[in-house]
Amino acid sequence: MITALEPLGRDALARDDFTALVRTITGHPEADPGDVRVEPVDYPIGTPSTEALLRVFGTASLPTGAPQTYDVGWSCFVKKLQSVRHWPFLEVVPEQFREIFIQNLPWQLEIAVHRGGVADLLPTGMRLPKAYRIDVYDDDRGTLWMENVIQEPGPWPLERFERAAYLLGRLSARRQPHLVEPLLPRGGDFNRPGYALRYYTNGRVMMSALPALADPETWRHPLLAAAVCHLGDHRLRDDLLDLGARLPAVLDALDALPQCYQHGDASPQNLLVPQGKPDEFVVIDWGFDCPQAVGFDLGQLLVGLAHAGELAPDALPIVHKTILKAFMAGLAEDGMAVTEEQVLYGYLGSLLARATFTALPLEAITKPGDEVTQAMFEERVMLTRSLVDLVSTVV
Repeated sequence: MITALEPLGRDALARDDFTALVRTITGHPEADPGDVRVEPVDYPIGTPSTEALLRVFGTASLPTGAPQTYDVGWSCFVKKLQSVRHWPFLEVVPEQFREIFIQNLPWQLEIAVHRGGVADLLPTGMRLPKAYRIDVYDDDRGTLWMENVIQEPGPWPLERFERAAYLLGRLSARRQPHLVEPLLPRGGDFNRPGYALRYYTNGRVMMSALPALADPETWRHPLLAAAVCHLGDHRLRDDLLDLGARLPAVLDALDALPQCYQHGDASPQNLLVPQGKPDEFVVIDWGFDCPQAVGFDLGQLLVGLAHAGELAPDALPIVHKTILKAFMAGLAEDGMAVTEEQVLYGYLGSLLARATFTALPLEAITKPGDEVTQAMFEERVMLTRSLVDLVSTVV
């Protein structure tokens, strides 16, 4: 084993395997590995099936003709995957729900993305990251060695939202249930329309978020109370609870709409824009691998950057109008005939279930009430109000 790769644990490669990896990354069959280092990725891991994220950087010598050689730099992104049964916080899930929780979060999904045929369905302008090596272990763990995408700097312009929505529309039209299989065929309930969203909603929203929002003590906490009072949005709690009461009927209506297999988590954070290629998207972190109402992907596209504090809540209305129109154009380009009313309900109904009740940062409510935290709470109150007003136009 190479000492510098020890931070990779079980994935620390032997010399021959490491040399083969470097030759795959550099594209040169005679590359000779040089220095190497491993760096953890500074990004909070929010998915129980992700064990670790790391980057590996190194050099290699390439022959140019004896006796001369020249050195090149290379890098790769390492994503360590695991069954949720290995998740260190599994005990927070009530014991009676743990087994179905483990079954419903398939740790192999991203491996299936790279081993399956979805790359051939991506419209021009979208691609998967290059997969250099895939390791699968007997203990329900695996590792992806992938392209380290250096991203285009700066915020997303409106035109990028428009292009992403158009391409997501084309992808959705190409992945209608009568045309394709799921990324990871599992049969049973997983083939039912809306199964993944309903499972998420019944747990994360119905059992956690809505009870917390209904509790008057939540709204008396100084951080949230100060944000609501400063913004004067004293109807927010009642409006959220009113929408919560409608949620079961919304889920039923979503299941009756035209369905597609979609990306499942199409936030801008998962649509990487390579540096120097502002019109290209490298698509990562697929999810919700079951049929969903047409328009489902637009919700995360709209809210992803706002949730991260990188898009102002007052920008959402113009982004909303832009991505809806572009998504419709993408669907039509690939021959899926649906009405704007159907797409709008699929989009906003899914957004209601997926993001509206969890936009307030209740997990941070016990943090010290400094200026930064208070500003974050005010931003999230504004975001929640924007979502409430938007989804209320259709549900």
